[in-house]
Amino acid sequence: MKRNVDINEISDGRLYSSGDMVKADCHDCKGCSACCRGMGNSIILDPMDIWRLHRGIKKDFAALLEENYIELGVVDGIILPNIKMDVQRDACPFLDDSGRCSIHSHRPGLCRLFPLGRYYEENGFKYFIQIHECSRKDRGKVKIKKWLGIPNLKDYESYIMEWHDFLNECETAMESLSDDNTRILTLYVLRRFYETSYMSQDENAFYDEFRARMTGVREKLGMEAK
Repeated sequence: MKRNVDINEISDGRLYSSGDMVKADCHDCKGCSACCRGMGNSIILDPMDIWRLHRGIKKDFAALLEENYIELGVVDGIILPNIKMDVQRDACPFLDDSGRCSIHSHRPGLCRLFPLGRYYEENGFKYFIQIHECSRKDRGKVKIKKWLGIPNLKDYESYIMEWHDFLNECETAMESLSDDNTRILTLYVLRRFYETSYMSQDENAFYDEFRARMTGVREKLGMEAK
């Protein structure tokens, strides 16, 4: 999701790498759960998020959608899934009664990232700290790679950049497509990267399976191979 804002207004004005220390540690949250409530449709899910959820709670994409854990929305012209807030509580459906995340070990990438954000550049991205998003004022310093808690972080960052670039290419391509062909493209992307379950048993295998799909999708859509 693109944000048309001045980064200096929402951050401390610095860009960080995964090895840097930042004030992001909320001391295990202690059930605050403010960042799990009232998030609307902002927790956009990438393919790995769906794979993690499938592995973690044994529900595939169709079940997650049918049981109202996720919903579909249009993000920069592309149909993508997001976490669906529980209507009664206006909270994440995975937030338990004690204000804790019930899927913490397989939570989505954006949840792992918070209160950090990603600042995309031409050949990669940096991290920044969102100074207005987390209500905790006593956050401690923590190394970004530890905060994210993602194995093989460099591979994950490469995957995130590949997915980001692909979505940007789709958005550019849609500028010259009819409404019908735009819908065909977005539904095809949804089917290949989300609706069709991944069989991978670990992160490395997921990246291989994802890239095999990406190669096939690019060939099908007539996009330049990366």
